[in-house]
Amino acid sequence: MSARRAIATAGAPAAIGPYSQAIRAGDTLYLSGQIALHPQTGALVGETAAEQAVQVLDNLAAVLAAAGGSMADLVQCTIFLADMNDFAAVNAVYAERMPDPPPARATVEVSRLPRDVRVEIGATAWLSD
Repeated sequence: MSARRAIATAGAPAAIGPYSQAIRAGDTLYLSGQIALHPQTGALVGETAAEQAVQVLDNLAAVLAAAGGSMADLVQCTIFLADMNDFAAVNAVYAERMPDPPPARATVEVSRLPRDVRVEIGATAWLSD
């Protein structure tokens, strides 16, 4: 395997800028932030942060699968929220989808996200061959 390679899948939204869905460098997979876009249509999915978080996590899972991994391989996630008042709702969705033990995590409120979504999640995974 090359020391550094891009991961791409039609199971997650195509990059909307100059970035890759993920980059695998050795055993580490760096996943770009995902927002709640439908992979095939590019349409925003969900109005609430919780509804959007479901699609965001589906998108992350698709990129992980394309790299040969799963949510169980996540070691770190960063959640970006447009409004910290959405923390509990997003946290509930997140808790349902994460393995035990869950990955390390940071959650921050930001002034604005792409396409004015309510939540974005980026992650790092460890993939052993």
